Parts: sequence; structure tokens; C-alpha cells
Amino acid sequence: MHGSGISWRILQKKLCLPQWNLISEISEISEISNIVLRGYGGWNTRLALQVLDQIFPKDAAVQPSLVIVYFGGNDSVRPDPNGISTSHVPLSEYVQNMKKIILHLKSLSEKTRIIILSTPAVNEEQIIKVYG
Repeated sequence: MHGSGISWRILQKKLCLPQWNLISEISEISEISNIVLRGYGGWNTRLALQVLDQIFPKDAAVQPSLVIVYFGGNDSVRPDPNGISTSHVPLSEYVQNMKKIILHLKSLSEKTRIIILSTPAVNEEQIIKVYG
């Protein structure tokens, strides 16, 4: 999916939690499937919605077994006071965009599984102290 780039090695490390058996499931999927990365630097949920039907068409003969969605980093950047950067997406719009993305992916196939990754928490007070 679009969003911040994610590599297979990072994915393996992040999902290697005792309570999840996802690594073994993903490994099984990768042995019998092609893994297609659709990450584009600088993309946000607003841009992804514009091409979602083209990337994941509902009428495709083969639907994905697993889709990993990772958005939020670009959406959450501070708005550009000069209006030059278009990365920022207001929180309420981001929530609606994510709902639309997930509903679209869920409608592809009953067998399509979805993993949603989120951006890490940010300590705004510390950032302001360090960077002004």
C-alpha cells in the first residue's frame, strides 16, 4: 500500500511479538505468493484514495491474500503555513480516509487479510524543547 516505505526485514522485526503468530503466517504466504510493495514516499491517505480502485480493483481476477496498510506519518505533519506542502491531512479527514481504505480492502475478498500499522507516538513537548 502507499505510505512510508517498509521493508520485509523491518516488518519481520516489528511483528515478532509472542502473542502474534503472524510471522509464520506471513512466511507461509510469501512462499506461495508474490509480494508487491506499493509504498511511495510522501504519500498520504488523501492521495491513496485517489488511486485505490486502480491499485486494488474490485473486479480483479486475483485478489490479495494480505494487505499491510501503513499511513499516518505524512498525514500528521504540521500544516505548512505557506500552503506549499500538501502532506498534512486533518485528523478527522485521516480517520475517514482510513475507514474508506479499510472498507475497500475488506470488500475485495472474504479471504483478504489486513494488517494496519500505525506511526509511533510523538512527545510534542519534548520535540518543542529540543527543536523549538
